Amino acid sequence: MYSSAMTKTHGRIHDQQRIDHCPIRFTRRSRQGFTLVELMVVIVIIGLLAGVTTISVRSYMIRSKRNVARLEISKISTALDTFYTEVGRYPTNEEGLQVLVEPSTPFPDGLLNKLPRDPWGHDFEYHSPGQNGPFDIICYGADHREGGSGGDADISSNQLDEDNGI
Repeated sequence: MYSSAMTKTHGRIHDQQRIDHCPIRFTRRSRQGFTLVELMVVIVIIGLLAGVTTISVRSYMIRSKRNVARLEISKISTALDTFYTEVGRYPTNEEGLQVLVEPSTPFPDGLLNKLPRDPWGHDFEYHSPGQNGPFDIICYGADHREGGSGGDADISSNQLDEDNGI
C-alpha cells in the first residue's frame, strides 16, 4: 500500500526524501557546539570589554590617588597653620615637616601622629618660604619627578589654594 520510500508515523504518511532534507540536520549540528568563527567573535568581544574596563579602572585609580594626595597636602597645610598660630612662624626648611610629629612644648603629642606619604609611597616636599605663599608642599606625582602630565603631574599646596579661590 505504501511505497518503500514512504513510511507511516502516527497516522501520517511522510516522504522519506523530505525527512532526509529536513532542517533537523542543522539542529543536530548546532547541538554539537560552536564553530571556530563563533568562538573567535566571542573572544574578540570579551577582549574589547576587558580592554575598556581596564582603561576605565586605571583612569579611576589615577584620579583617586591624586585626590588622596590633595587630602594629605590639605591635612599637612592645616597642621602647618596650627604650628604658625602657636609658635608664630612656619617650620624652616631644616626643620621640615618632621617638626609636626615631634613632641614639643606647645604640642606634647605633636600635631600629626606620623608624616603621611604620597599615594605612590614618597615623602612630600616642603619649602619655606614658598613661591606664592609662606610654604609649599609638593607631591611629584606617580613618576616622582618635577613636571609631568596626567598621573605624573605635580600637585602642590598652591594648586589647592587656587582651587579653593584663595
